[in-house]
Amino acid sequence: MEIEEEHQHDSHLSRLVSVGQVAAGIAHEVRNPLTAVKGFLQLLQQQSPHPYLDIAQGELENAITTLQNLLQVSKPDLDDEPTQEIFLCVELESMLQLFQDQIYRVTIKKELHDGDQPIYGKKNQLKKAFFNLLKNAFEAIPDRGVITIEHAMRDGKIHVLIRDTGQGIPEDKLELIGTPFFTTKEQGTGMGLAQVFSTIYQHQATIQVRSRLGQGTEFQIVFPIVSGAEWGVTEMELTYMENQSLRDYFTVNQDKFDEYLLREAVNVREKLDEINTKSSINLIENAHKLVGLLLGRHEHELVQFAKDEGKLWARHSLTLALKLEWLQVFRKVLWDFLYHYDLQCGKPADREEFYRQERRINVSLDSFLRHFFMSYTQFKEDILQAHREMIDDLSVPLIPLAPTVSILALVGTIDTFRAKKIQEKVLAQIGTTKIRKLIIDLSGVAYMDTAVVTHLFRIIDGISMMGCRAVVTGVRAEIANTMINMGITFADKVETKGSLEQALEEYGMKVEV
Repeated sequence: MEIEEEHQHDSHLSRLVSVGQVAAGIAHEVRNPLTAVKGFLQLLQQQSPHPYLDIAQGELENAITTLQNLLQVSKPDLDDEPTQEIFLCVELESMLQLFQDQIYRVTIKKELHDGDQPIYGKKNQLKKAFFNLLKNAFEAIPDRGVITIEHAMRDGKIHVLIRDTGQGIPEDKLELIGTPFFTTKEQGTGMGLAQVFSTIYQHQATIQVRSRLGQGTEFQIVFPIVSGAEWGVTEMELTYMENQSLRDYFTVNQDKFDEYLLREAVNVREKLDEINTKSSINLIENAHKLVGLLLGRHEHELVQFAKDEGKLWARHSLTLALKLEWLQVFRKVLWDFLYHYDLQCGKPADREEFYRQERRINVSLDSFLRHFFMSYTQFKEDILQAHREMIDDLSVPLIPLAPTVSILALVGTIDTFRAKKIQEKVLAQIGTTKIRKLIIDLSGVAYMDTAVVTHLFRIIDGISMMGCRAVVTGVRAEIANTMINMGITFADKVETKGSLEQALEEYGMKVEV
C-alpha cells in the first residue's frame, strides 16, 4: 500500500512539475498580450459602447483568472506568506461556518481529536485547500447526504479525512484527480483540486483519494509532525550583552522586534499606511510605547494610553478585527522576546523573579486590552446617544403659526421610546410658550402600533390639562381602526380635520401641494 501511495504521490508531483514548466511559458507569452487586449477593449467600449464588448471583456477576464490560478498551482511558493503554527481542528471548524446555507440538507459528522497538536505551514494556502475540498464535498451531494470530517494523531502523524456520500468519481478517472484542467463538473476548470494537491505536497504531506461511483468520495491527508525549525521557522537572532536589563534588551533589539511584528501580522501590515493616513495612528511607534509602559511598570500611563487608543480607533471607525490581530501578534512576539532573553540571560537563580515579571506583564497587557475595548465601546455609545438626542430634537419640532398656535408635524415611525420623548418635549414647550392650540399632523407617520396609539392620546390628555386644545389632522384609516378596536374616542378634548391644509385655512394660510 505504501509503495502504491508513493507512486501516486510521485505521479502527481511529476504532472505538477510539467504544468509549472508550461505555465512559465504561458505567463510570458500569453498573459501580457491578454492584458493589452483587455485595455484596448475598455477603450473601445468608452468610444463606441456595445453589449458584445462587455461579453468579450468578461470572457477575457475569465481567461486571465484561469491563467493566474494556473500560475498559483504551479508555483505556490511565490506567495509571500510566513510559515506558522496551525491548529487544523480550529481551521476546519471555522470553515464549516461558511457552509451554513447547506446544513439544512447535508448532515455534518465530526470526529475531531488531538486538536492541540499543531502542524507548521502556510495557513492561508492550507485554508484555501481545505475550503476547496469541503466545497467539492457539498457540491458532490445533489440532494441530501452526509459529510464526515475526521482529525486525529496516529503513528506520529496528523490524519485528516473528508468523506462525502455524493455522486462519486469513476474509477478510471481517479488517477487524473488533481491534474489542472481535469474536472467532472460541467462548469469546472479543475484548478480547485490542483491547488489542493499542490499545497498538500508543498507541506510535505500526502493525499489519497478513494471513490466509488454513486457512493461517494474520500480524501485522506496525512501531515508529518515536525518542529518549527524543520519547517524553516527560524529562531530569533537577538543581541544580548552581559548583565543587560530586559528593557535595554528590547531597546537594542528594537529593529528585530519590528521585523517579527510585521512578519507575523500578515493582514495588518498591508493596512499600516492606510491606518496612519486615516487616523495618524502609527502602530509600530505605539508598539514601542506599549513595551516601554509594560516593562517600566507605569500602570496609570498604560491605562490612559489604552483609553486614548480606544477613542482614536472608535473615532476613525477603524476595524476592530485588525486591532485584535495586531494585539495578538504583539503579545506573541513579546513573549518570544521574553523567552529568548531568559535563554540568553541564563541565570537560574533569577528564574523565580523572571516568572513573576512574566505574570505581571501578562496582567498589565490584559488590563490594556480591557481598557482599550471599554474606551472604544463607550466612545461609540456616546456617539450613538448624541445622534439619538439630535434626532429626537429634530423629530419634535413645534412650528409657530400664530402667537398662541403651533404645529407638531410627526414624521416616520414612532416607537414607545420616541413617543415618550415627544410627550416630554411637547408639554415642556407648551408650558414655556403658553400655546393655546396645537395642530398635530399624523399624515407623515409611517406606522403606529397599539401601544404607541395609547401613548399618543395620553399626550393629548396632558395637553388638555395645560389649557391647550389639540387639533389632530391626517388620521389614516389604519390608525382610526386601531382607535376603534381599542375603544379610544376623542370626545370633546380634540378637534379633528381631514388634512393639515383644512386646519390651516382657519388661520388664513394656504399650503401649496
